[in-house]
Amino acid sequence: MDDTTVPEASSSTTTTNPPTDAAPPLSKNAQKKLLKAARLADLKKERRAAEKDRRKQKKRERAEQEKYEGVDLGFDELMSENEVKSLTSQLAFTYSANRKAICPFSSLLFTSLNGRTFTRLEGMSDAAYSRWIDTEWWEDDYQRLWKGSEETEAVQTNGETSEPKEDATDATNAKKAPKQKKLQTAPRENIVYLTADSSEELTELKEDETYIIGGICDHNRYKNLCLKKSEDTNIRSARLPISTYLAELKTRKVLTVNQTFEILLKWVETRDWEQALQAVVPKRKFEDKGGGHDAEGESKVVFGAAEVEEGRREDDEDDSKAPETIEIDVSIADEPSMSTGSQGNVLDASS
Repeated sequence: MDDTTVPEASSSTTTTNPPTDAAPPLSKNAQKKLLKAARLADLKKERRAAEKDRRKQKKRERAEQEKYEGVDLGFDELMSENEVKSLTSQLAFTYSANRKAICPFSSLLFTSLNGRTFTRLEGMSDAAYSRWIDTEWWEDDYQRLWKGSEETEAVQTNGETSEPKEDATDATNAKKAPKQKKLQTAPRENIVYLTADSSEELTELKEDETYIIGGICDHNRYKNLCLKKSEDTNIRSARLPISTYLAELKTRKVLTVNQTFEILLKWVETRDWEQALQAVVPKRKFEDKGGGHDAEGESKVVFGAAEVEEGRREDDEDDSKAPETIEIDVSIADEPSMSTGSQGNVLDASS
């Protein structure tokens, strides 16, 4: 038999460990971090749910306790072009303040929109004002609130979006046609025109009352204008309680329509006039720099008004500011300090 050579087996053998899917055990610190992350995720969900409930509750409260505010724009013939420009900017800030407010007014009503103010708004940023939410824009004056005439129609009315009245035969404009709702109405006795010349001091804002701010930029050159208008239309007038809560003011201060409106918003939120006034008119801004007194030497505070000269300088420097403020659908950037405004309510600190 032939000898057969058998190859020797390799003396070295390779041992392969079977693969395993088991992860290495977590350290105690890692376990704590995971538990903390899980708790934070659950907390975030709870907060979101709570915020959603708060928004729903707020919406229900707004529906149950509707509050309205109006701006009377029926002073076109008394203003220059620059004053009209200043006024339209303030209307944008007024809308913005209401949108961002904790306790907003249910609806903003702008009346007598039938002159240069209307033309100015239409020409700015593709009539962006027509897309403002919860606003009404009337050609008629505020007397329509209690007259409820069916012969004339609102320029714009919408609870969700506010669009201008369009020609139904125009296919392009027809796309912008608003969803109509019942026009805002109020009894004559529940309407209050805010003016510093009134003998009645406003002590609170009532849910069933509508307050009107005079929308005119005139450097306070027309005396008793809003008071006379309230008397001619046989409605109440009232002045903000400046003398009661900011009696120590030393100089004359002019505030805009939107700042006057913000005072009302703050009162609705806080139910505190002093807090509301100081939030909009910090006392530190009322330093006596001379020239801040009237002919009798009494200090004056002007609300719903503004220095026209300052407004003209701002408008001349950059005409793009106004279109930026008008182009607002839902929100607006933080409001810059404004020194342009409308007359309507001159509040005398000594009254």
